[in-house]
Amino acid sequence: MGCDGGLYRSHDQGKTYEFFENLPLTQFYKVASDNDLPFYHIIGGTQDNSTQYGPSRTTNRSGITNSDWRIVIGGDGHDCALDPADPDTLYGESQQGNLRRVDRRTGESVSIRPRPASGEDDLRFNWDSPILISPHSHTRLYFGSKHLHRSDDRGDSWTTISPDLSRNRDRYQREHMERVWSIDSIYDTGAMSQYGNITSISESPLQEGLIYIGTDDGLIQVTEDGGKQWRRVDRVYGVPEEAFVNDIKADLHDVNTVYAVLDAHKFGDYKPYLVKSTDRGHTWDAITGNLPERQILWRFVQDHVRPELCFLGAEFGLYVTLDGGQDWIKLSGGVPTIPFRDLEIQRRENDLIGATFGRGFYILDDYSFLRQLSKDAIAKDDFLLFPVRKTGLYVQTRGKQGSRGDRFFTAPNPPHGALFTYYLRESLQTQQQIRRRQEAKTKKQGGDTPYPGWETLEQEAEEETPTLTLVIKDAQGGVVNRVKAPTSSGLHRISWGLSHASSATVGGRGPQVTPGRYTVQAEKRYQGEVTSLGSARTFQVIPLQEGIRQQAEREDDLDYYRQVAALQRIIRGTARKAEEVLEQLKDIKRALIQSDQDLPDLHQETRRLELQLQDLRKSLVGGSIKARYDEPAPLSISQRIGSAMNTAGSSFGPTQTQRQDFHIAQTEFDAIQTEIRKCIDEDYRDLQKDLENAKLPWTSGRPLPQP
Repeated sequence: MGCDGGLYRSHDQGKTYEFFENLPLTQFYKVASDNDLPFYHIIGGTQDNSTQYGPSRTTNRSGITNSDWRIVIGGDGHDCALDPADPDTLYGESQQGNLRRVDRRTGESVSIRPRPASGEDDLRFNWDSPILISPHSHTRLYFGSKHLHRSDDRGDSWTTISPDLSRNRDRYQREHMERVWSIDSIYDTGAMSQYGNITSISESPLQEGLIYIGTDDGLIQVTEDGGKQWRRVDRVYGVPEEAFVNDIKADLHDVNTVYAVLDAHKFGDYKPYLVKSTDRGHTWDAITGNLPERQILWRFVQDHVRPELCFLGAEFGLYVTLDGGQDWIKLSGGVPTIPFRDLEIQRRENDLIGATFGRGFYILDDYSFLRQLSKDAIAKDDFLLFPVRKTGLYVQTRGKQGSRGDRFFTAPNPPHGALFTYYLRESLQTQQQIRRRQEAKTKKQGGDTPYPGWETLEQEAEEETPTLTLVIKDAQGGVVNRVKAPTSSGLHRISWGLSHASSATVGGRGPQVTPGRYTVQAEKRYQGEVTSLGSARTFQVIPLQEGIRQQAEREDDLDYYRQVAALQRIIRGTARKAEEVLEQLKDIKRALIQSDQDLPDLHQETRRLELQLQDLRKSLVGGSIKARYDEPAPLSISQRIGSAMNTAGSSFGPTQTQRQDFHIAQTEFDAIQTEIRKCIDEDYRDLQKDLENAKLPWTSGRPLPQP
């Protein structure tokens, strides 16, 4: 059975049902976010599935799970709000104006719905009544019925600050399906909005008391004095008279500018209506630009830094403009063609949050790079590395999924670590790729494509593939790590997991960095030459939780891990060299066996070196007979050094046991390294000379054969 809650299955003819938890199908109408630390939270109202609340990201590797989210109020969840200064205070609204305030700490909620005065009819609310927390006071609420209500105590008491702001028309006298119907006709009035009410509220962040509202019957009303006087906008030129006002937004940068999103689809009109006024609603101009002609618009939000950067939530996706509405660009990046009913900008993180009707929430993490984009910048710059936001330093926990299979749903967290965004105008291509692209173009035009010559083909075969690397340096200018990046043209994002480069293994992960200032710079390796690209960017790495380790302790930890890594590099390199020589000794033994010469001394020396290296290898990496049968045996030097490095990726620093293992590894390695070096650098080298003098078949590891 499918419904607005998702998909259910019964194996007993409907007596019991199981729910498919791994399908992200939630229908969200509205969304809001808070400023909680370390990660902000999101709240959203859903179709018939309550108001839901949860984190925007988590520290566990599994991502964001269903169990991280909770229901805060029931019913048809609609508009919602989170106190920007107090993350424990939540607001949610269900159908017909049922507004509740929720305490996150206890989970309790209290009704704060405004009530009519004695003897008055009940208030007339929209199914989706709008809530607004004033930008001038986090305890001040605005809530819309047919009136605008204001509370300065988080909803404990209300003051009505407007008359009826709708057209106040009787819905039973309106045409439906081209006629007016009898009162005895079937109306499902309990499951639809009452008519003639406020649908959107906005207060200018630049002038307290400058408030705009929109209604479901096509009105925009303006007050410049906190509700003492109202000015009515009956008609916006080019927009149907009774178009539903889906959204109204006061400009964040200009006190006289306001935007409105209107919707006439209930009249069979699916055109996009987005208008802008620069004189507080006296006159309006369309800013739909190049939007498709059939595109219902739901929500408009403006960037808080760059005025011309705006986003639109629409019936068929998500749009952005870089120029205030002249040109709109559809955003994809994995987003399906789905209605975006609401949008929210989390200003601290520069995240764009979208509430979709049918696919849950989507977050565009740190969209701030869009502020730097323009046609001119893209046209003139070969490479752009955008600013990097502050990055929280933490260790990812193991996660919650375990072995529960694919029915256990998780939404992915943003990439762990620092997020780098860059634009590359042209792909980095080899000469062969450039030639083939040109040949394809010539072929398409009907021209000849002769081979370029053997010398050119040889050069192409020898050419290195171009690479792009992001080089991270600390405040002292020392290289911390290098991250390989895509070389194709366009916008790219890549993350760095806040670790040092490994000095012990190729491709390994070094210890965690310490909090502080870092820079990132792009480098291009092309045809053997390394050049810098774009400008370097500076960013901060800050601890996600305070009090785990102080900065001085973290620096001491890092110094310890550097010492361990230096020894680990030598131990691992020595162990691999010993393995390599042991494999070469096997080849030498085969060469001696098949030789037509009688060389007993070389046989004996080869076997002696093999036995000696095998014993040394046991000390280095283990492999005794006892260990093979899972019986306790002495720990190898590699096991000791591995233990000493075990907490390199944690916030806790090394334990005393790990420091002790480091000391033991150092002592035991010092005791055998002279013997290993003599065995490999002297005795084995002498054996190779003797093999060459005897003119035995060449074996790997030996110098070039002499004539």
